[in-house]
Amino acid sequence: MIKFGTGGWRAFIGEEFTKDNVRLVAQSVANIINDEQVADRGFVVGYDRRFLSDKAGCWFAEVLAANGIVVSFIDKFVPTPIVMFKAKQMNCAYSACITASHNPADYNGIKVFIEGGRDADEVITQKIESQIATLTADKVKSVDFEQAVEDQLIKVINPMNEFVDSIIDFIDIEAIKAANLKVLIDPMFGVAKNALQTVLINGRCDVDVINDGKNPDFGGLMPSPSAATLYRLKHLVAAEGYDIGIGTDGDADRLGIIDEKGHFIHPNEVLILLYYYLLKYKGWKGSVVRNIATTHLLDKIAHDHGEKSFEVPVGFKHISSQMEADDSLIGGESSGGLTIRGHIKGKDGVFASSLLVEMISVTGKKLSELLDEIYSRYGYAYTAEGDCTFKASEKEALYNKIYVEKQLPEFDFDIERVSYEDGAKVYFKNGGWVIARFSGTEPLLRIFSEMEDQETAERVLQQVKAFLQL
Repeated sequence: MIKFGTGGWRAFIGEEFTKDNVRLVAQSVANIINDEQVADRGFVVGYDRRFLSDKAGCWFAEVLAANGIVVSFIDKFVPTPIVMFKAKQMNCAYSACITASHNPADYNGIKVFIEGGRDADEVITQKIESQIATLTADKVKSVDFEQAVEDQLIKVINPMNEFVDSIIDFIDIEAIKAANLKVLIDPMFGVAKNALQTVLINGRCDVDVINDGKNPDFGGLMPSPSAATLYRLKHLVAAEGYDIGIGTDGDADRLGIIDEKGHFIHPNEVLILLYYYLLKYKGWKGSVVRNIATTHLLDKIAHDHGEKSFEVPVGFKHISSQMEADDSLIGGESSGGLTIRGHIKGKDGVFASSLLVEMISVTGKKLSELLDEIYSRYGYAYTAEGDCTFKASEKEALYNKIYVEKQLPEFDFDIERVSYEDGAKVYFKNGGWVIARFSGTEPLLRIFSEMEDQETAERVLQQVKAFLQL
């Protein structure tokens, strides 16, 4: 069964992620494109550094080409945001990147993008799944890659320079040049180095890189930038006097930040830093869009500046859609993905990192100082997080308890309301909240709690875990 989650289709290599299944996904997408008569708008295919990504990119392109769709094939591993950027630039109706993003090394997958280079919504992914259900191997068309290149059905491209230039044009590069910053990058053996390093060197930053090179095992760590996985970055930033440490996930659409003291800046804090900076220091206007598991401090910042805040389900496609509907200034999620108005319609760790460097350059303030400024104005909030594994046989009972029977623990705080829009989210009258929801990319139950301090947030999270016997 090929099922798309919140971040595309992801599966174990060799079990579900196979040549046959990649070709089935490609054929289903090709059928949709031809049914909708949008083949003349072309198609962009890119891939990351994971095992089989380059080959899977070729398999995908070969099927599209055999179906009469001209493919612009990026022939080097690149950040997912570059695929989205090029698809937007070319006005493609559809495009795709071979990646499993931040999943463990034994996963790979496919992200499909729609018009404007944004994540495919459920309507499209359900169409793809429905097409797959009708296909058999003999209905999959394919052509030799080199032959397709010769026939100009596959055009090899490299949009790296265009992407980098678009970021340099967007940010205040002169302010960065004047700041003389020292920056340490950890691409986590992923694909961010070339693009991000080029942007920062253009800003005359002193740039160093760790955990570079191709490593199919990602150094034994999850390619997800967190306080735990960026431990080496944290140490080096503090020990060697860097102004900022930047970590990016496997396909560079998400980021993790280390401040000048070696402290991990939670993605929630990255969002409030950038939204506050854009409103207060740059004087920009616009609402904010956050997912249901992201900090409510964004709401306070928005309200203080006369702006609106929108809450949407998990999945960046929901953020992109709401941003477009309200012409929002910024949208993001607590897992480290964000974008702002005027850039691509999907999350971009390279762009977000560049904007953070601009922020400390323009303000002349350190990351810790800016956070203190925000907390002194809006109050403090701490987000506790817990990922709970469970046996496949236990999922139905968990689902029934949470969604059908709608059971809740006996909390120590008065409940204002409960939402089941995406998971079960309890809103407390004191402004705090807790949510439990099944991951759309991994076999996990994710629990988040935001309260006024760490001890209280952790206590609420553990209460939910204990109640669900996880």
